[in-house]
Amino acid sequence: MFSDNKKNKTDNHASIQNIIAKGTTIVGDFTSEGDLRIDGVIEGNVKTPGKVVVGKTGIITGTLECSNAYFEGTFSGQLTLTETLSLKASAVIQGEVVTQKLAIDPGATFDVTCEMKTTEKNSKGDSKTTKTA
Repeated sequence: MFSDNKKNKTDNHASIQNIIAKGTTIVGDFTSEGDLRIDGVIEGNVKTPGKVVVGKTGIITGTLECSNAYFEGTFSGQLTLTETLSLKASAVIQGEVVTQKLAIDPGATFDVTCEMKTTEKNSKGDSKTTKTA
């Protein structure tokens, strides 16, 4: 009736989603293997290989390391992304930013020092990181 021949599911961080709801405050380090939505407040260090979405009521003060980030809320500190930072008109970003791509809607506040990094393939097919301003 029940089969033991189940297909193995791959461990995919995109299938894991965490939500920090409005009215929630976290003080300290927060690490996740999946995507993260923040509508509350985090004071400390946030690290995930996934995507981070900060809603209009979301606030992060500290550091954020992730692949992609989408901001409608507020960030103050050091932001490091391996891919794209997207800012909506209500976003307020202050501090230091390192990212590969940047998309800013009119009206967003972007008061930072920003370093743009791109990953290119060299002739041997190896990845290397180059910095452009």
